[in-house]
Amino acid sequence: MRFQNLPLNAPRPARWLRGAIVLIFSCLASHGTHAGEREDFIAGKSKSCQKCDLVEVNFKRRDLSGVDLTGANLKNANFHDARLIGAKLDGAQLDGANLNKSDLSRASLRKANLSEAMLYGAKLDGASLEAADLSKAMMGALRATRVDFRAANLTQADMRKARIADSQFDQAKLDGAALDFAFARGAQFTNASLLGARLINAELMESKFTSANLSGADLYGAKLRDASLNQAKLTASSLRKADLTGVNIDAAMLDQTIMPDGSRVP
Repeated sequence: MRFQNLPLNAPRPARWLRGAIVLIFSCLASHGTHAGEREDFIAGKSKSCQKCDLVEVNFKRRDLSGVDLTGANLKNANFHDARLIGAKLDGAQLDGANLNKSDLSRASLRKANLSEAMLYGAKLDGASLEAADLSKAMMGALRATRVDFRAANLTQADMRKARIADSQFDQAKLDGAALDFAFARGAQFTNASLLGARLINAELMESKFTSANLSGADLYGAKLRDASLNQAKLTASSLRKADLTGVNIDAAMLDQTIMPDGSRVP
């Protein structure tokens, strides 16, 4: 059969073939470029690897200050004692990652997934974790002064002995979180949810819990001097032996609340 006898609108086999070849080579080139970018980053030749697959890669004690890992998959990666000062990790997958003793000062981790990540003794001063997922994260002895945790999910996070002074937790979810002995002077918890949270012996002077839900929370021995509990919900919460000096407790919503002297209100 001769091609010139085909209808004018019939597909030309050569054109289809050329298109397929171009598409294949384009995909291969893109894959090769991305793979090269990944290898360069791991080797320390590059400071950028956006959306790279870096699952379980070992960056222990590496200096990664200022790197751009926006949207990268870093699940179970090892950043123990690594320097990530000013790093860009927005939207990164860091679930299960080891960030113990790492320095994330001024890093950006907005909407990052850090569920079940390990951040024991890590530094996050001045960092942004707005809307990040930190559920069940191990964050004991964390240093996080002036950190943006607004709208973050910290459900069942372990923050015992964390230093979180002047940090913002507005609209954050801290249900079941452990903040025993945490230093949170001047921290903001406006409209935050702390259902069943533990704040035993926490230092919460001058902190704000305006309209926060602290139902079922344990604030035994907590230091709340000059704190704001305006419209805070304290249903079935315990304030036993807490220091409420300068606190207008009448502005809070009390129901079966245990007061500092052990009495229950109402």
